[in-house]
Amino acid sequence: MLKLGILGAGRVVQNRYVDVFQHELKNVKVTKVCDLVQKNANDVADSLSAEAVYSSEALFTSKDISTILIATESGKHYEHTKKALSEGKHVIVEKPPTLLPDQIVELEEMARTKGLMYAVIFQNRFNPAIRILKKTFDTGRLGKIVTNSIRLRWCRYQEYYEDGWHGTWKMDGGVINQQAIHHVDALQWICGPVISVCAAQTNILNKLEAEDTHVAILRFVSGALGIVEATTAARPKDYEASISIVGEKGMAVINGIALNKIDTWEFVDSIPEDKIIPSQYSQEVPTGYGLSHGPLIQEIVDRLQTGNIKPPITGTDALPTVQLVHALYKSDELNGWVDLKNTPISGRLGI
Repeated sequence: MLKLGILGAGRVVQNRYVDVFQHELKNVKVTKVCDLVQKNANDVADSLSAEAVYSSEALFTSKDISTILIATESGKHYEHTKKALSEGKHVIVEKPPTLLPDQIVELEEMARTKGLMYAVIFQNRFNPAIRILKKTFDTGRLGKIVTNSIRLRWCRYQEYYEDGWHGTWKMDGGVINQQAIHHVDALQWICGPVISVCAAQTNILNKLEAEDTHVAILRFVSGALGIVEATTAARPKDYEASISIVGEKGMAVINGIALNKIDTWEFVDSIPEDKIIPSQYSQEVPTGYGLSHGPLIQEIVDRLQTGNIKPPITGTDALPTVQLVHALYKSDELNGWVDLKNTPISGRLGI
């Protein structure tokens, strides 16, 4: 039984991880839950029959856990991951793994040197619809790619940004780094790499340091063009999280509120399986978190139990997504096109 501690008992842990650990996972036990807000730690710990602690040091130095799930504020992921690795703990960290790209490189090397796992949560890579799209894209079945796009239309009311860290440049960023990073990740993972971007952003309805609405044009190495449209100013609920790929030999669209439903799956040269793939690989999901945290965490647990410290999604895997987010922000800062070969770094995010 893998013994695990949770650092941070806020929104994602309460709304997703509690259910995952209660009902979906095997061979793993949460033994400690830590949060500076004692009620959060107590509530999650009670739900998981674990011990609540209120000091991160008590979690990092605990002798009865081998692995720490880090779900604290985005701007603290780097320091918390570094501390956990320094104490000899395997790390599972929520997105974004860090706010700055070079921090990922540092942590990846640190984990390698210490013989520890450094696993990143981009759970949408485990969505059945996303996995079949990735597999199909990689076979070249879509032919020469014309356009790729993502669209996120979610709802966050002002109270979401009143917790002291959401929407701030130092600790979070805006929609492109907090919500749409999942969809940016899916886009670059399937269709990338991206070579240049031109972005614009603003606040339409919400008041925050960063942005609630972000749009961008992308150029891919493949020659394709792309579009990013992301907002947390949709009202009154989450409506859509979609990715579409248009190619010379076919078109695929995945939508739903969590990249969970195959809406379009058509090819010039069809095969019998095309008729059943949309129903076979689509899911009904209750929220924008989707249903793939469980399968991803289970894969991590299974690997650790066999002594395999390579995670399903490594820091290196996540690095292009964090770099792309920085390029998008840098483009808005410069009011023009930005080339990713220059590894642009935002002058605001993480500062």
